[in-house]
Amino acid sequence: MLTEHSELSTAHLDADAFYVSIELGRHPELRGKPVVVAGSGPRAVVTTASYEARRYGVGSAIPASRARRLCPQAVFLAPDFPTYRKVSQQMMDLVRTHVEQVEVVGLDEAYLDLSGLYSPRAAMRRLVVEIRKSIGLTCSVGIGPNKLVAKVASDAEKPAGFVVLTREQACRRFADSPPGLVPGIGPKTAARLAAVGLTTLTAVGDAPEQVLVERFGPNLGRELGRRARFEHDGEVGAARKVVSESRERTFDEDIRDPAALREALRRMSGELCTSLLAHGRRGRTIGIKIRLDDFTTVTRAHSVAEPTCDDELVSAVALRLLDEYAPARPVRLLGVRVAGLSSTAASVFAEPASRLGALDGSPDGPADGADGLRSPLDQLALPL
Repeated sequence: MLTEHSELSTAHLDADAFYVSIELGRHPELRGKPVVVAGSGPRAVVTTASYEARRYGVGSAIPASRARRLCPQAVFLAPDFPTYRKVSQQMMDLVRTHVEQVEVVGLDEAYLDLSGLYSPRAAMRRLVVEIRKSIGLTCSVGIGPNKLVAKVASDAEKPAGFVVLTREQACRRFADSPPGLVPGIGPKTAARLAAVGLTTLTAVGDAPEQVLVERFGPNLGRELGRRARFEHDGEVGAARKVVSESRERTFDEDIRDPAALREALRRMSGELCTSLLAHGRRGRTIGIKIRLDDFTTVTRAHSVAEPTCDDELVSAVALRLLDEYAPARPVRLLGVRVAGLSSTAASVFAEPASRLGALDGSPDGPADGADGLRSPLDQLALPL
């Protein structure tokens, strides 16, 4: 029998189809129809799709052109990240009125420490009802003894799921699931596990530790076994500190003209510094990122004497780095970054463009496989 305080110490709250849900709130006439949030450029990818569109095979990160072929009747909407961040902050502010310790790990998801609550399940049910009434978002909830169980549980019955599991129950329920179900075990590692016959979580969890260590090294080998058994020690902490911010763009067509590249870099530097100034951030390391038409990716950086958010200085350093590299091939993607940030006002709600995907929704920006673009799970990430 579950004990409220020892077994139900952690929750994972995840807004269902976050971006699409916000768009449907603004366009209620689209409810029940296939809706796709994606950029409009020739290299645009899907940010997220409604559950109606997903039935046709439309998912996050696939090219928007393919999504149109799979579901030609879908309504396509351009992403509006400023609005998404605003709604996210409203949701997280509401969460904090119910739970004291909250770890925000994305615009649409957070871990909650339930250890001080008398009835965690009842508290979470009240919270999801209030989020739906106040903000219009439907959320899925997973509750368990640690963050790993809570995260997998919240994904198990989307949308509007509410799953409560002990570690032992999670092991039984997902025994035959592929290792990739667990956060931190990516496709490459799953393929390496399959190569030695370990194709289920039970197989990985039961494998002799020495076998995993020999195949993956001492740290990763032991960690893979623990994760397959849903063992995790990370505590619910504060939001991840912002240590850098960037702007980048994947061009609709590759650019060879140096003047056009300089103008694009100057414009992104201005946007970046405007954001840094608004959030009271400064940094010493200024860098650029260049991806050529053959997907060769190059970064260059230079550190200045004092932390800065000065547009003229950042632009000057970035342009000099660009000139020194002098791309020999057409450029597919260009970006600028300021790192080593010092701030007392860092916030997950001021996500840099590089973490939200390229500005045109290009395939060079990361995308989440369920509800669009998300921050990484810091405590659960593995160097796979």
